[in-house]
Amino acid sequence: MNMHSNIKSRLSFLFSIVRVTFHWGFIPTILYLGFQQGSDTGMAEFSIFSLLWQ
Repeated sequence: MNMHSNIKSRLSFLFSIVRVTFHWGFIPTILYLGFQQGSDTGMAEFSIFSLLWQ
């Protein structure tokens, strides 16, 4: 399958944007989901300070 160089450059740019977005957004997304769920019963309160000061 032959693609024009314009299409190749656009796809390459799109994949680089997706890769950078995933790279920088994965950990904040996991932290956000963890804060939304909250801590288990019987465990200490879950906050950003508990993550930083242990």
